Amino acid sequence: MDMPMNVPVDNPNADTEWNDILRKHGIIPERPPSPTAKIQEALVEATRLAHENRLEGKDLDELDELEDDEDEAFLESYRQKRLAELSTLNQNSPHGAVYPIQKPDYAKDITEASNQYFVFVHLSSLSYANTESKLLSEIWREAAKKFPDVKFCEMRADMAIEGYPESNCPTILVYKDTDIRKQVVTLKSLGGVKCRLGDIEKLLVDVGAVKINDFRLQRKEEKEERLSSIRSSAKMNDEDDDDWD
Repeated sequence: MDMPMNVPVDNPNADTEWNDILRKHGIIPERPPSPTAKIQEALVEATRLAHENRLEGKDLDELDELEDDEDEAFLESYRQKRLAELSTLNQNSPHGAVYPIQKPDYAKDITEASNQYFVFVHLSSLSYANTESKLLSEIWREAAKKFPDVKFCEMRADMAIEGYPESNCPTILVYKDTDIRKQVVTLKSLGGVKCRLGDIEKLLVDVGAVKINDFRLQRKEEKEERLSSIRSSAKMNDEDDDDWD
């Protein structure tokens, strides 16, 4: 009767000719895959995906700026994707403008409506001298047009809440599922009179009304502000140079 042969093996995972012979005859198992190779493979795949998705999150204006840097066909495919997303969003979104609200309609148009979508309410000031309230009314119109899937409403504070302090205007109330999810009293925490659409977009993201990777989120204005700052700085430098002439 043949007895199994006890073959001495120092290291069954070593890459040696002797181990190859033993593996061929099934005496020792195949070598496990190298973790280094797996890591390298994962890095290559991650790099490939990052390159393929490099245009994700960019709006139409940003795509136009990349015309000289990207393959035209590849860029056009992303443009069409963005246009399709916008078209679908606009078709499925019931809003797009600011709704003026009267007190009898508050429960139906705001509280109950928040069961379907986020509702942002601007409790505005009666006084025309309230700069922050006037500013927020303008931003509200921009935001409503840009995010038609969110309902933006406006109502005079004293009509919504009797005796509401003028010093608390403007006030922002964010409703969802009939609850007030967020309350912002005056624009102090949003930059005051320097509040811009980008500050309201951050609020939209913070409360969950808009996803942080939403391609509609403001980028172009930020670039324009930086360019404006650069131009102002350059202009000041030019004026300083003129003083030395």
